[in-house]
Amino acid sequence: MLKKKTGIWLAAATMLTGLLAGCGSGGESESAAAGVLKDGKYDPPVTIAIGKQLDENAGKYKDGESVDDNVLTRWAAENLGIRTQTTLLGGDSTNYNTKLRLALTGSEKLPDLFPVYDTTLANDLIESGRVKEISADIQQYMPERLKEIYKQYPSTFNPVVRDGQVYGLAISPNLTEGEVMLIRQDWLDKLNLEAPTTIEEFETVIEAFTNQDPDGNGKKDTYGFTFSGKDGYNTGWVSDPVMIFSAYTGKNIPAQWQEKDGKLVYGSVVEENKEALAKLRDWYSAGYLNKELATLGAWDALADFTEGKAGIIVGRPWLYDSVRDVEKNVDGAKIAAYPTIQGVSGEPTYQSGQLNDGYFMFNKDFNNMEAFFLYYDKLYDAAFGTGDFTYGYAQGYDYDIVDGKPVFDPQKFNEPLEAVQGVGKMAFTKNTPSADPAGKSYYDLANGVEPENGVLLRSNSAEQTSKDGYVISYENRDSLLPSAFNGPPTPTMQTSWEQLSTMEKETFTKIIYSNEPLEAYDTFVTNWYAKGGEQVTQEINDWYGKTNIEEVMGKMGLQ
Repeated sequence: MLKKKTGIWLAAATMLTGLLAGCGSGGESESAAAGVLKDGKYDPPVTIAIGKQLDENAGKYKDGESVDDNVLTRWAAENLGIRTQTTLLGGDSTNYNTKLRLALTGSEKLPDLFPVYDTTLANDLIESGRVKEISADIQQYMPERLKEIYKQYPSTFNPVVRDGQVYGLAISPNLTEGEVMLIRQDWLDKLNLEAPTTIEEFETVIEAFTNQDPDGNGKKDTYGFTFSGKDGYNTGWVSDPVMIFSAYTGKNIPAQWQEKDGKLVYGSVVEENKEALAKLRDWYSAGYLNKELATLGAWDALADFTEGKAGIIVGRPWLYDSVRDVEKNVDGAKIAAYPTIQGVSGEPTYQSGQLNDGYFMFNKDFNNMEAFFLYYDKLYDAAFGTGDFTYGYAQGYDYDIVDGKPVFDPQKFNEPLEAVQGVGKMAFTKNTPSADPAGKSYYDLANGVEPENGVLLRSNSAEQTSKDGYVISYENRDSLLPSAFNGPPTPTMQTSWEQLSTMEKETFTKIIYSNEPLEAYDTFVTNWYAKGGEQVTQEINDWYGKTNIEEVMGKMGLQ
């Protein structure tokens, strides 16, 4: 496990002279001269210039620490001879993407290593000729245990492959956990209701949560279901209404491509969406939904649930930790996790299944790929419960040892923290790499497996509601649907997709708000096809028919 070695690290932190990446011709970033790797450590040390989207929800830095000087960067310098220097830093996704585009146009330096979370931007970077082709590097330098992971997810390479060449690497590919319903159990109990399993039962519950004073304060100040409509109607992670659409559309969920009768179909234009929109319109008119849903981002929609105003929210199981304050702030409040409802046909409701969170891409002049893979592999020690990161990345940061036992609740540390200091604050990944698909460790624990490694110990330390949610997620993992199209934007998408997406979101919102009649959906579908959707569909199906990643996988040694 990682111990505090302050004296050594402070000394190491002063050894920066001559190690930072310089600026070459044309504004390109040049990685430092390659050091010699001996016994798992570079001598002289190497420095990797990185881009980073700093996740503001990952906890504050400890006093005196920063993105480039923290317990994990010091560990890497001491143990691997690898330093990272953040030369491109963005806050939210929009700000980060803007800075990457400035770097792409030459206005800012392009780092050696940078995550990309947008496939359109990834495509533009590839087209620019400024990113590195890495298939030979993957074959030569990727450690075997990482190769075993990437072999399981060949489709993740689709957005970054051009003409048999590979220009990026999915970040920590893994099947993410699915979504569950978090419901105010105390409201259900007070009103003598059961958790809903069908669309009819769901309507009964949210009507009661709106009209039958579930909080008992004598005021009509509660409602049933909170979700985000600001960025579309399929968030894929929290505050998600896609369950309601899937109840009618099945696997053809909004904003996602799935195969139907041998062809890829865009879920937002299938006829059954009309029924879902009609239902949401009726619920909105009746007051069962947030009146400002169209302006609510994913995080914004949590507020009403946390404040005790809304009774149901849908999201991944870790959402409980973000809304559990209602149990502290409202006397008698209790949250429980339940599976999402069934569809009208009796089939499950489906969700967006995500296999990775963006892509690592590299400056074409970067010459330390072996160092990247060495560091990246070490970060996986936390996922496998091996090496220096048996319990987490740093004692007193994302875990602590209290009375001889590992503790993962930051408020129970020897020196309590408001929130854990996770890898998102400390390294070049935004999220902790995982090799535990869809909540399997929680499922194993629930079925009697003893918590004998760091992964199981951490899972076992979670609150019971979170554990319940992860078990539900794992048991219903077949309802997770990665989009069948994850390739580069087609030519027509590059010119028309923004307009088509805006038209979609505006139409759905206007119908839900009753600002347009339900028939406006038919007009939208006609216009969607006429204004580029038909050509996009053809181009995507052409891509789908030609998709063959087997040769590329062999080239990378990932057969």
